[in-house]
Parts: sequence; structure tokens; C-alpha cells
Amino acid sequence: MLKDVRKRFLPSDSSSEVTVLNGVTLEVAPGESLAIIGPSGSGKSTLLQIIGSLDRPTSGEVLLDAKDITAMDEKELAGVRNREIGFVFQAHYLLPQCTVLENVLVPTLASRDASNAQQLAERARALLDRVGLSHRLDHRPGQLSGGERQRVAVVRALINKPKLLLADEPTGALDRTSAHELGRLLVELNREQRVTVIVVTHALELARQMARVLELRDGVLVRSEQ
Repeated sequence: MLKDVRKRFLPSDSSSEVTVLNGVTLEVAPGESLAIIGPSGSGKSTLLQIIGSLDRPTSGEVLLDAKDITAMDEKELAGVRNREIGFVFQAHYLLPQCTVLENVLVPTLASRDASNAQQLAERARALLDRVGLSHRLDHRPGQLSGGERQRVAVVRALINKPKLLLADEPTGALDRTSAHELGRLLVELNREQRVTVIVVTHALELARQMARVLELRDGVLVRSEQ
């Protein structure tokens, strides 16, 4: 939940502040799928980064399980991001020297021990099978298509069983067919994994696959008319 979130910053080439978010209030139900649309430069990515604790608002509250994450220090936030939030970006950020399976397991390294290593590897394999990549476990990112790399990124985001999955223009670098397939996959995983999904995108086709669509307009969220 966001309560009256505002974000202002001072551009390096200006003497006056710019308001990006102007009192955003948002409630998202557990397990919901939500798309936030708006033109480039409207502040969508900034909003998603604040929801995911990658950025801090100028004022306002960001609540995750009734805990205000804006009041946490960086160590606490790192733990929240690792355990409770999964991220998917337009760029997949897969490690080129690692296999598909190794890339998926990267988020588990901070807390993994010998007792659960096998269980995590089994979960990774099961998820990769679910997204149609069981035959790619030992391949490296350079051997995959764009759509396959994004599916790996989605599995990596889900490996720690997060409560919230945030996707920032996840189909922006994909062709239309791959984009549609990824959108459908996000919807299916939203239901199957019982994870809340928030997507920011300028692609209306992707947005319409989500259960609810809001538009960021003049720094506030309004119901989309699309």
C-alpha cells in the first residue's frame, strides 16, 4: 500500500525542483495483478522503484505487510528485497558466464545453506520446466532467444517465493509474439504462485492482460480509460 507518496528531485541542469509523483495512494490486494501505464517520462519506473524499495520517496509511506519500508535502513531493505520482492526488468541482467540454472539460483546465495540447497535446485528446475525451459538448464544466456532470457529472468524473480513481483517494461525488448507469451505467463504465474504482480508498461496489450489497469497522469494514479 502507498499512502500519499511524493517524489521530487532537482535536475543537474536546473535550479528548480521537478515533481514526479504528487501524492500517489494505492492499495493492492494480495494475489492481484495490476498494470500501471503512462507515456515515457511519466514516472512509472520511479514509482515501481519506490514500491520495490530501490528508491525512497520524498514523503509518504510504502507499506508491505503493514510494515513501512521507508522507515527501514539499507540492511533491512536488502533483506526485504531478497525475501519478499522479485524484480523483472526490460534488460534481463542475466550473468553471461553462468548457466540458466545457475542464474536462477543467484538470489538464493545470500541465505542458502547445505540443508536447503537441493530443495532450491529442485524448485528452480520445476519452475524452468513450467516456463518451457527444462531443456535449457545448462545453456548460457547468449545461447537463448530474447523471450527465453526474459522467462529465465521471471523464474529467477520467483525462486525465493516472493509475495510481490514487480516488472518494469518486461516486454519492451521483445517481438510481439514473445511479448504476448510473456504477458500470458505472468498472468498464469500470478495465479499459480499466488504472487502479487505489478507491471509498469507503455504496451497496452500487456496492460490489458492484467486484472486492473491504472494510469499515471500528472503525478497521480487514475483509472485507465484504455
